Amino acid sequence: MNAEPRPSLDRELKRGVTEMVLLRLLAEGPSYGYQLVGEVAERSGGGLELASGTLYPLLYRLEEQGWVETEWEDAERGARRKYYRLTAAGAERLEELAVAWRRFSAQIDALLADLEEGDER
Repeated sequence: MNAEPRPSLDRELKRGVTEMVLLRLLAEGPSYGYQLVGEVAERSGGGLELASGTLYPLLYRLEEQGWVETEWEDAERGARRKYYRLTAAGAERLEELAVAWRRFSAQIDALLADLEEGDER
């Protein structure tokens, strides 16, 4: 059996946590898109990378939901950057997602424990 996940499966697993990851990073303070991409890649050891085609539609949806707000700021080199900030509603959403993730993760870990013990049911 191949232990490496198929690219499509890997992509589906990542899609399910991207919202939570972005909200978590924004809980630390305002960030702009490119900065978020870098933080996600760095903190995940390169295992979770966000393309702009994934990032910006998700940020737009988070803004529509009221979980983030935006503000344009001038950068040192003249270009303007759109900064994303977590709202109070976004902090509540993050907590909901974190609780659900921990519960789900524990349930899956319990199911997979049999595999680690060599149980071949």
